[in-house]
Amino acid sequence: MGQRTVRKDAFLVQMDHVAWLKEAGRDPGTALTDPTPKAICRTSDQDVFRPMSVPGFGHTRKDQMMTDTAVHDRIRDEIAGSDVVLYMKGSPMFPQCGFSAAVAQILNHLGVTYKGVNVLEDEDIRQGIKDFSNWPTIPQLYVKGEFVGGCDIVREMAEAGELQALFKDKGVPMTAPA
Repeated sequence: MGQRTVRKDAFLVQMDHVAWLKEAGRDPGTALTDPTPKAICRTSDQDVFRPMSVPGFGHTRKDQMMTDTAVHDRIRDEIAGSDVVLYMKGSPMFPQCGFSAAVAQILNHLGVTYKGVNVLEDEDIRQGIKDFSNWPTIPQLYVKGEFVGGCDIVREMAEAGELQALFKDKGVPMTAPA
């Protein structure tokens, strides 16, 4: 399925072509007149559209820098407070994105105890974690304060046994057979 990029004010919005047609049951042409750009998160049986984060929109640069510092401090505290932290859409018990669900499933399969941070509950964290790691997508996995990667990297590492080795090397207990 192709990606469609739409010029909307000063934003570039990308939407999966099928989701473009399905957006809230509306005619695809209305997406061009909707004033709020949307991002897509896939669940097992539906597309969920949420307002997109637009860095700096509605803030002066000074306010944004102060906000960034406070958000990054919160992120540092969360990462330091747990051996394994997963920034995700949804919660470990109810992931709201297929990519977040895949990483949570891998961690659950390995029997790793982790803290899930739902970025959908806090727009500052949702954008702040992307800026903090310089990684554009969610989910993001951190182990002992170190950024590991997103869904594709975590999946590839798990398939190759590298994720299990990382947990072992960092002293993170796994209860399931690796």
